[in-house]
Amino acid sequence: MDVAGDPPVRGVLHLAGSTKGDGLVLTHGAGSNADAPLLVAVAGAFAERGVIVLRCDLPYRQARPRGGPSPGGAARDREGLRAALRVLRERVRDRLFLGGHSYGGRQASMLLAAEPALASALLLQSYPLHPPGRPQNLRTAHLPDLRLPILFVHGTTDTFGSLAEVDKARALIPGRTVLLPVSGGHDLGWSRKRGDATLPERIAEAFLALAGPSER
Repeated sequence: MDVAGDPPVRGVLHLAGSTKGDGLVLTHGAGSNADAPLLVAVAGAFAERGVIVLRCDLPYRQARPRGGPSPGGAARDREGLRAALRVLRERVRDRLFLGGHSYGGRQASMLLAAEPALASALLLQSYPLHPPGRPQNLRTAHLPDLRLPILFVHGTTDTFGSLAEVDKARALIPGRTVLLPVSGGHDLGWSRKRGDATLPERIAEAFLALAGPSER
């Protein structure tokens, strides 16, 4: 899927096997793209459960195939997520969800802290609480503004934040939160090869249980 705009939207649409009417925009981490194996598998697990998924590249990744994002481009990456939600809304009659891995999840959370009406629940895979080795540089200032349900999926050995640090961050959030701990690091065990085959299903099931049934 390629939709022109400023910023444009580029991604892959996973159509749901049975239609619940919900949709999820899902994006990647700083050194990756929308074709990351775990992202593909998670999108498939949601689609199997009736959720249409737009697995998309952030604007910085559309601009260049390699390398990480620049600090000055973060606002544009958030604009890209807003644009992706707008594109998916054209295909979804019910709730919209937003999620991302690491940097993508951080930008998603910042967007929803500023504009909570854009989505009904948030998926944060490997949220980067702080740079490795610098626990004093917390990325939590916006968390008290998040009032929607949030699922944290976090590795037991993640150098961007321990499970205890995730729990402290969750305590800052007024909305309902759930932590799904995973044996592994920041990649949740999926960096070089296919990881735990049950993880995508567990993520989808835990997220949809947290989001609850639609009120429509």
